[in-house]
Amino acid sequence: MSFIHVVILGLVEGITEFLPISSTAHLIITSRLLNIPQTEFQKFFEVFIQSGAILAVVFLYIQYIIKNPKVIKNIIISFIPTAVVGFLLHKVIKNYFFDSLRLIEVTMFSVGVLFIVFELLVKNKKINLKKSINQLSVRHAIAVGIVQSLAVVPGVSRAGAVMLGMMGMGYKREESATYSFLLAMPTIFAASAFDLYQSKQLLFSNLSNIWFLVFGFLISFVFAYISIKWLINYLKKNTLSGFGIYRVLISLVLLFIK
Repeated sequence: MSFIHVVILGLVEGITEFLPISSTAHLIITSRLLNIPQTEFQKFFEVFIQSGAILAVVFLYIQYIIKNPKVIKNIIISFIPTAVVGFLLHKVIKNYFFDSLRLIEVTMFSVGVLFIVFELLVKNKKINLKKSINQLSVRHAIAVGIVQSLAVVPGVSRAGAVMLGMMGMGYKREESATYSFLLAMPTIFAASAFDLYQSKQLLFSNLSNIWFLVFGFLISFVFAYISIKWLINYLKKNTLSGFGIYRVLISLVLLFIK
């Protein structure tokens, strides 16, 4: 793994983390295209730099969280199902899910089709998007957490799963996206902290490892900040159909990657 690899992966993580296209899938695909060996440090790096993206959420939404304490309770409730699934399947996720392009191919395609179908239902008034985050009930918070837990499978997209789940319950696109950002804070922080504990010996085996993590973190932060602001503005005027089409196209491209 070289410095240019760090820059590219940090950029990919920052741009894709909060878009409903699966940052994990894009990191795995990018690593394959760059012929980066899937070492233990490489897998840890891809999880750790997500923390940079989380810092961008903190910068953008800390005042919103302080002014809306009810949101904190709901975030904790939504986080619990994901934490349980992530803890129980940690080894399976790292050792099997991260190595399967065919699995990513299927999930990218399937969720992409779901985006298109959901938007057709919205267009035909089968689903009405009227609710805001402030109307999120405990029951809905639990449901969102269960849906988010599906995103342990690369290609599903944590943000995409949360957005689809909330839209299915009638929440506006931009409100669903915002909640997915907020829910990412405990979810990704916990994943990074747990992975750091599991892989702490990797940090000190090579001094360059620490610098790689620092630069990847910072690059991820900058581009995640830009990506979040863009997505919220985009969803105020557009649907998820474009992301659905993009996912389907990527799944077709994956047919030619071994």
